[in-house]
Amino acid sequence: MSLSHSVRENGRRCSDRMRLLRLFQKPFFGIISLFFLVAFATSLVCISAVDSQLSKEYTENSEGLARSIADSSVDILLNRDLSTLQALIDKSLDIQGISYIYITNENREILAHTFVPFVPDEVLQGIEELFQIDPSSPVHRPLNLSGIGDFLEVSFPILRSEAGRVQILMDQDNISLKIQNAIGQQVIWMAIILTVGFFLVLILVNLTYNPIRETLNYATGLARGESMEDPKIQTLLERKDETGDLARLFQYFASVRDPDKTGRLPGKKEE
Repeated sequence: MSLSHSVRENGRRCSDRMRLLRLFQKPFFGIISLFFLVAFATSLVCISAVDSQLSKEYTENSEGLARSIADSSVDILLNRDLSTLQALIDKSLDIQGISYIYITNENREILAHTFVPFVPDEVLQGIEELFQIDPSSPVHRPLNLSGIGDFLEVSFPILRSEAGRVQILMDQDNISLKIQNAIGQQVIWMAIILTVGFFLVLILVNLTYNPIRETLNYATGLARGESMEDPKIQTLLERKDETGDLARLFQYFASVRDPDKTGRLPGKKEE
């Protein structure tokens, strides 16, 4: 076989393969598009759920800590033991996500705090508002401290605000970073699932494509009168699915057209 003939043969096979691929383009890209759409929608739901759940978790943890400090500080406030009160809130700063803590009495005076070196003006200006919103219930509100950052302030009453309130400030940037990290992990897993799904779809399409391509090549070879001694042809003819039925049908038509296997069309005179 000459080089030019080999090149033409390879070109013909590539051309046949590309023509056959068009048969699978719409279902293939349809499946991929549907898969990506479902994955995208699932990702949005997961991201929203993670964001909401973690935000709620941080808020509830801060409220629980404020309640614990409020319950523990009743006797301390009655005894006016401010050093013990300061030690109590200093120890609570070790909890992840807590930035600042301060305690006010019923006269809106700050008894203990963890601000260094001084209490920001925004905190001082907002104390009265905390008592006015709902003296007997926890209060959640955003708070911006100039030059420091944005915080979520959780305030809990001490004896229904009769003895004061405990305030905890959580850094919003820190919370957002942790939420982004959790969401990032979800996105990574979704990307892995999408990649694996893409290759699985590709494999499934090829499982259908390859037998059809072999059947087409077999039919083309029969039409050209080529020798069909390839072991793959026998495997194709033994298949129990539609491609095997189609290959055997082509074999039958070829035998009817050329029962003597001369390789000539009926009515064609031998030169």
